[in-house]
Amino acid sequence: MQIFHRSTNTIAKVSIFGAIFFLAFFGWAFSTLLRSPYATRQGVILKQPVPFSHQHHVAGLGIDCRYCHTSVEQSSFAGIPTTEICMNCHKQIWTNADLLEPVRSSYANNAPIEWSRVHDLPDFVYFNHSVHVAKGIGCASCHGQVDRMPLMYQEASLQMEWCLDCHRDPGKHVRPREEVFNLNWQPPADPAAEKALRAKLVKEYNVQSLTSCSTCHR
Repeated sequence: MQIFHRSTNTIAKVSIFGAIFFLAFFGWAFSTLLRSPYATRQGVILKQPVPFSHQHHVAGLGIDCRYCHTSVEQSSFAGIPTTEICMNCHKQIWTNADLLEPVRSSYANNAPIEWSRVHDLPDFVYFNHSVHVAKGIGCASCHGQVDRMPLMYQEASLQMEWCLDCHRDPGKHVRPREEVFNLNWQPPADPAAEKALRAKLVKEYNVQSLTSCSTCHR
């Protein structure tokens, strides 16, 4: 005697295939979400106490990265500019601009400005700015062309796969140390000359391909 209806086999097959397709779709959707600006904040402009323009200060006025980010060559942390650094100039120019009231208030009250950090790595990730600078990795390799950003945003995803892409072949991002802070530096146009220059710098700076977990997770 047949216990189950003939359609049971069909229903079972459809259910199995449906579950497989659902899991595949869920995996794709989850992976897409993890790589989206919603999760990575890539390309997202955060609201700041003062709408600081890197384009104006860097490209327009020619201010070097190290003037504001004072510890980038010696420390793991690039350093957020103090109000005193801002006021070195703004004691003299734009002294009454409404836009800069938070800066003047911070300076008068000796209270730091609470900036929203744009490049904010998870606490379980170790990153050292000074090491990358010493190895000839330019600011633009990670931060993009900040001299073209009226408002600052995160250029790269900062996800592990993005970091590993560079760590597996760091030579493609190496430049002369004196050009690290030059946002518009370009390698030689001739491919052979570029390859020779990068090979020379990799050897001279002892640049290594570090991909072990302990390099970034300590």
